[in-house]
Amino acid sequence: MSDWVLPDEVLADAPTYTPRPHELADLELLLSGAYTPLSRFMSTAEVESVATRGALPDGTPWPTPVTLEIPERLAEVLNSSTPRHRVLVLTDPEGAPVAAVDAVETTPGARGAVQVAGPVRRIGEVLHGPFRRLRAGPAQTRKTLTTKRVLGVIADRPLHRPQLAEIHRAAHTLNSHVLILVPVAGLGPDGLPPAALVRSVLAARDRLPTATIVAVPLSHRGDEVRDGLLTARVAAAYGATHLLSMGRSFAGGSGIRIVLPRQLCYDVRDGQWRAVDEVEPPFRRQAMTTDEIYDMLDRGFGLPDWHTPPAVAAELARARPPRRKRGVVVFLTGLSGSGKSTIARGLYDTILESGERTVSLFDGDVVRRMLSSGLGYSAEDRARNINRIGFVAAEVAHHHGVAICCPIAPFARGRAQARRMAAEAGADFVLVHVATPLEVCEERDRKGLYAKARAGQISDFTGVSSPYEPPTDAELVVDTTEMTVEDAVGEVLTYLTDGGWLEKTGLGV
Repeated sequence: MSDWVLPDEVLADAPTYTPRPHELADLELLLSGAYTPLSRFMSTAEVESVATRGALPDGTPWPTPVTLEIPERLAEVLNSSTPRHRVLVLTDPEGAPVAAVDAVETTPGARGAVQVAGPVRRIGEVLHGPFRRLRAGPAQTRKTLTTKRVLGVIADRPLHRPQLAEIHRAAHTLNSHVLILVPVAGLGPDGLPPAALVRSVLAARDRLPTATIVAVPLSHRGDEVRDGLLTARVAAAYGATHLLSMGRSFAGGSGIRIVLPRQLCYDVRDGQWRAVDEVEPPFRRQAMTTDEIYDMLDRGFGLPDWHTPPAVAAELARARPPRRKRGVVVFLTGLSGSGKSTIARGLYDTILESGERTVSLFDGDVVRRMLSSGLGYSAEDRARNINRIGFVAAEVAHHHGVAICCPIAPFARGRAQARRMAAEAGADFVLVHVATPLEVCEERDRKGLYAKARAGQISDFTGVSSPYEPPTDAELVVDTTEMTVEDAVGEVLTYLTDGGWLEKTGLGV
């Protein structure tokens, strides 16, 4: 971490910014020393060097860029300061100052954002997030390790009996202390929210060998190879000498060695997990896949004891209750006049009449008046509107309700953010594309909006002067061109009942 010093008056006058979740995770790792020798957000030259050479400009191997982006308007404020005072204060989601960035470089980024580069200095503690007591830094963690050999385990999924058996085998072979690193920056590969993942790992604690469990703000960047390289570096910083690869690809680095797992099966004769080649086929049970596990949970069945310890199964059942009890966001998107509001209203009324689930409706026009009053229709304001709808809908679903939303939501990025917020709330997300063609929507134009848009009286009108990005990830596509409202509502209800979120009884499906 940099030792540069700033006067208090400079910090007091500096602009503030709350980084995006993955940037805040990077900030924690920079401040804790887990990214050593890196102690700053990367410059353009460093990003280019990492992208082309897999190393920093000084030759230090480094797998992936660590960058910070801020809005363009904030960069303008930052650049208006004198170079000596060009400082940005970073805050946690509650607005508490965490660190200061000496903004030695600002360069244009994607989508109107600006990339800020420079060293960071801690000015406060990161207090947000569950299980803060488990978020020890590398130096503190290394003090708890009791052997020279330390087996690192990245527990980004729950630990079922096959994984526990493999950890025991590897720890015994190496005669090592076990270091369990639980990623808590965003959703894990299985879609569990961080708090639920940590609870499931702690539920397996009494079945682990001697172990230290640490919550680490590691996030997934979507590149398996680069993620694996960075994870190995972080594990080494926390004291791991070996890293057990369980369902993930890792590459060695920073002196760490990769331990490859065996393919295990359950021996029905004595209830032990053994290597597949040690058990004859009639006596084998294969480990359950994630899809099989979640299918059982979705349908309300308990996980079998031979595969999952009861305490772990109980935590997973709490985190992922049956779909009939789980919150869900039903997000209808489409052009103005496509019929999405009419379908949403019919869906809302039907569920309300049944009394089966708590249901809330977030209609685009109503939201604009009540939740997003004052926002315009620029790309930035549209993004804010969808973000607000997604946040409130996720909160409803977090408390096991059904949230029905029907904004135009023209951009894929906004819809993806709404999906992420629902997932982070432990809820499901069903995207319904009301794919009625533009010409049909325009013929139905009761409010005359399309005519005004084509006459230039309305700017940034979706489908005319502003683009609509059709979803490629919709769970359901409905075209109301030649479909009655009842039929369209029926299609959505059928999808929800077939999926288990609603009961057919009382819904007329």
